[in-house]
Amino acid sequence: MATVAPLIVVTGPTASGKTTLALELAEKWGGEIICADSRTVYKGMDLGTAKPSRGEQKKVCHWALDMVEPGERFTAADFQRIANHAIMDIRSRNKVPFLVGGTGLYIDAVVLNFVFGPDVDIDKRNKLESLTMEQLISLHTKQQIDLPENDKNRRHLIRNIEKYNISTSRNSTPDDTTFVFGIQTEKEVLRERIQVRANEIFAGKIVQETQQLIANYGKDNEGMTGNIYPLILRMMKGELSEEEAKEQFITKDWQLAKRQLTWLRRHDFVQWLALGDARSAIEAILQKHRDA
Repeated sequence: MATVAPLIVVTGPTASGKTTLALELAEKWGGEIICADSRTVYKGMDLGTAKPSRGEQKKVCHWALDMVEPGERFTAADFQRIANHAIMDIRSRNKVPFLVGGTGLYIDAVVLNFVFGPDVDIDKRNKLESLTMEQLISLHTKQQIDLPENDKNRRHLIRNIEKYNISTSRNSTPDDTTFVFGIQTEKEVLRERIQVRANEIFAGKIVQETQQLIANYGKDNEGMTGNIYPLILRMMKGELSEEEAKEQFITKDWQLAKRQLTWLRRHDFVQWLALGDARSAIEAILQKHRDA
């Protein structure tokens, strides 16, 4: 191939079908997938994060999965470094890189070439500690940082700002080899897909997975703050029935989908298309590249 392979970015809210679409396209067109998901980076968190199955990973090479233990720190800067290395490696072998996921900051960090600040800044931490809850939330808005799931917890708000410590240096649009597609889904369809996925997760071994994670890493680490694990823990304690836990999980996933859409829709360069139209548009780009 004479020209560099395009970077195909497939994003959108949780349960929109982006993962399946990317897997099918990557398998057909000789691609490899970089998972832009802030939960699937954790080892052992498979069912609860809807991580690609072992079978899917055998079909197509996946990057940025199982990077750290649930208690370890992993930042957007870490993801950017791994993703950029993966893109270079994939292209060097005449393969097509697919950046796929719903964590908007991870995607932005790569396609807009963010420059991150220092990993630890004691002075900044002290300043953050002096702010009120309202000021911390306002700072998230001003810096375009997505709120953590538990936005009533000061520690989580402060850690979230530190985790997403971005300088003002960034591009305003991706380069001309990058194509960003958002999967557009009707609200009713999205809610139905979230319901179906919840049923599948609760029908699986999610309780056993949660028990194993607690045994290995405890219940108070960063990875365990995801949508489902605190609910399963409450269910195990008898505080929630399985049906109550499932309904709360569906609500939390719906709220996550709305937060993801709010983040992604800030960008004019995202092409919002239904699944079928996105498939056609991406295949046209890949065919043009193959013919070049």
